[in-house]
Amino acid sequence: MRYYFEIQEESTGKRVDKFLSENIDELSRSYIAALIEDKQIFVNGKAASKSYKLSKGDEIEFTVSDAVEPLAEPEDIPLDVVYEDDELIVVNKPKGMVVHPAAGSPSGTLVNALLFHCKGQLSGINGVMRPGIVHRIDKNTSGLLVVAKTDRAHLSLSEQIKEHSVTREYRAVVYGHFKEDRGEINAPIGRHKIDRKKMCVTDKNSKSAVTHYEVLEEFKDFSYIRCVLETGRTHQIRVHMAYLGHPLAGDDVYGPKKVITELEGQCLHAIKLGFLHPITGEYMEFESALEEKFERFLTKLRNMGK
Repeated sequence: MRYYFEIQEESTGKRVDKFLSENIDELSRSYIAALIEDKQIFVNGKAASKSYKLSKGDEIEFTVSDAVEPLAEPEDIPLDVVYEDDELIVVNKPKGMVVHPAAGSPSGTLVNALLFHCKGQLSGINGVMRPGIVHRIDKNTSGLLVVAKTDRAHLSLSEQIKEHSVTREYRAVVYGHFKEDRGEINAPIGRHKIDRKKMCVTDKNSKSAVTHYEVLEEFKDFSYIRCVLETGRTHQIRVHMAYLGHPLAGDDVYGPKKVITELEGQCLHAIKLGFLHPITGEYMEFESALEEKFERFLTKLRNMGK
């Protein structure tokens, strides 16, 4: 798999090994250090030393052999296919399914199901563990994903996401009531300095993150909201809502210690997805029904009244 980074202002002065470990989840810091030691990581075309401090405009480039990653195998797992053609496939991912194989989830993932369904015809840009994956949603978030079947589709979709032109709309149930019925959260997100599995709003080693929200219904202790992503950071809606003091119902990472177990994870669903078709240029938009546990919880709140 090929990795490429162009250094921005906020990363200047950072050591190359630290920068890479913060921006590549699938490679450990010790493995990155070994690559540097073996002179396999290049900055501006020259082998980098681990102590090299980055400057704005520096270009980091290196390739990791596919052999360091186990091969994702096709598995006959049912898929909810919303749309499919020769270039891409749109699927409705169920709650509880991991998007691609990783430590702790070597099989049973969306990628395993896609490899079987598409007979291996998936973009190879993201390597053997994440073929076709252009964007992700969390294991316990349900809803729509577009997956690239060809490299040209992958490049086009990735560029649209980078330009923030892809429509990504979610539904969520959160704790409490908002002062305003709609608003924008513009708060950078980065990895938590103590718990590296968590993200948080921070000015250090972070990336810009913008979420727009609108209150659709209010209940006694909860609000049902619409969220639209302008950016797509890891755990973005979950982190932003917790930052506002309105964590998602069922969220066992960013929510209250007493978790709503009936939800089996955060009450979050990717309900709408829109983009330009990579080949025809036609705008395509898809919607999916709320996940079953989400719908049941919403009905329960409505029955309880306000």
